[in-house]
Amino acid sequence: MLPKVGDKASLSRSISPEEIGQFAAVSGDFNPVHVDEEFAGKTRFGGRIAHGMWSASLISAVLGTKLPGPGTIYLSQTLAFKAPVRPGETITATVKVTKVREDKRIVTLHTYCENAEGQRIVDGEAVVLHEEVV
Repeated sequence: MLPKVGDKASLSRSISPEEIGQFAAVSGDFNPVHVDEEFAGKTRFGGRIAHGMWSASLISAVLGTKLPGPGTIYLSQTLAFKAPVRPGETITATVKVTKVREDKRIVTLHTYCENAEGQRIVDGEAVVLHEEVV
């Protein structure tokens, strides 16, 4: 069943320093701003930050497991990174349906991530194909 305009779903996760290292290992992105506290401490961030794509992966998790849910395939995703995510922070990814093209089973969603204080971390739009699972 296709979602309706206005439908919304969220997922919250915390990121530990160890998980930042695991994300680096899985993605191959060993940028020292993510994995080297001494290096990162000399940057504008003043310490390690999580990969931006970690936050984006939370959006993907919501799309694939909650809304539209299993059978969802990305067609496109825009991302604007607004603020860093620090080790220990809890981030909530939210998706909200803005358009549904029923004939092609294509769903457009506003996608965003916020920290526990409600600060917008990532903002974007996803266009997905929602395969009907029978």
